[in-house]
Amino acid sequence: MEALGVRLGMNFGFSATALAFVLGGVALGTLSGLTPGLHVNNLALLLASAAPAVPGPPRLVGAAMLAAGVVHSFLDAVPALALGVPDAAMAATALPGHRLVVAGRGREAVRLSALGSGLAVAFAVPLAVPVTRGMTVAYPVVRAHLPVVLGVVVAFLLLTEGSVRAALGGAAAFAGSATLGHATLDLTPAAPLDAGGMLTPLFAGLFGAPVLLEALSGGGVPAQDDPVIAAPRRTVAVTALAGSVAGAVVGYLPGVSSAVAAVLALAVVPGSTDARGFVVATSGVNTANTIFALFALAALGTPRTGVMVALQEADAPVNLPLLLATAGIAGIAGFLLVLVVGDRYLRTVGTVDQFRLSTGVLVLLAGLSFLFAGVLGVAVFAVATLVGLVPAQFGARRVHLMGVLLGPLILGL
Repeated sequence: MEALGVRLGMNFGFSATALAFVLGGVALGTLSGLTPGLHVNNLALLLASAAPAVPGPPRLVGAAMLAAGVVHSFLDAVPALALGVPDAAMAATALPGHRLVVAGRGREAVRLSALGSGLAVAFAVPLAVPVTRGMTVAYPVVRAHLPVVLGVVVAFLLLTEGSVRAALGGAAAFAGSATLGHATLDLTPAAPLDAGGMLTPLFAGLFGAPVLLEALSGGGVPAQDDPVIAAPRRTVAVTALAGSVAGAVVGYLPGVSSAVAAVLALAVVPGSTDARGFVVATSGVNTANTIFALFALAALGTPRTGVMVALQEADAPVNLPLLLATAGIAGIAGFLLVLVVGDRYLRTVGTVDQFRLSTGVLVLLAGLSFLFAGVLGVAVFAVATLVGLVPAQFGARRVHLMGVLLGPLILGL
């Protein structure tokens, strides 16, 4: 009994310490997720650079890093919904989430995002084992023919545009972003932060700044209606399941973003291709990706996300029971935080002058570009912004801008 008591005491002490590390990661993920323009991969690089200075076992430091990445994947939808809302006259070319906000359904969109991410975690854990086994067999073949696989994905995205004009605009956006990616991704600029890189100026310019520029003359967040979800429960659940499965694509295929996988997922879910379905699917892919990437790292030794790269660089062991428990706790925390913070974020942003807000966030994005990539990063941010304006001019989806990663991979550069 004495030995049993000692063992239980030690386990309780470890559990309390592990929970403290996980909650610390939740706090970091909350701050980063609510910061506009801060990509989760940059968060991961910052965590990896700070990990050696954190006192504690590497496995608990790794758990904290994973918790931060999971919570970030929940909360980054909140600023995406609240910032850059265009004028109602431009709603047809706006992002799906912004269309809901313009229609006064932002509170519903927040809950759809939380459900998409939460259900994706619930689906991804049991799916991860059979999917990982299948990918362990298929991955060598996929890897050998990766340019062909990614080329098919790009062709599908272009062929599913609504018009020839949109398809041509998508092709132009893909070509421009691919050229930009080829020219800049391998650069190692001098920057204030050691954990720098070109991803922040590229993604901030391609996806963040154009939305904000289009919103400069907008009216901001209008008054929002009740938070009741109008989509049928079955459609939400099936769409989240499709997003979770598509998250496996992101977890195993380099260059395929959450938005790309969401388009693929919605193509096989009847009745879910509206703005609500896109919010659910994108959120689901974004969060499920972390779970599948964790299993990919354990099975293949290949880090497919920034968080997994950070785990490797921090020499954190891949302890699946601990990390899965961490993902579960962080998933619950992320779900609750979205509900608590989302409405307040929308309400607060709605009281701020839209021009000043958009200008302030643009300055923030330029500042982040400088911190992560120096003066060169600011220049790349400006060029990427020009390329990022192309899709909206042709009525095309912005997802084609992922050519910044897909193009160099397809060409083997």
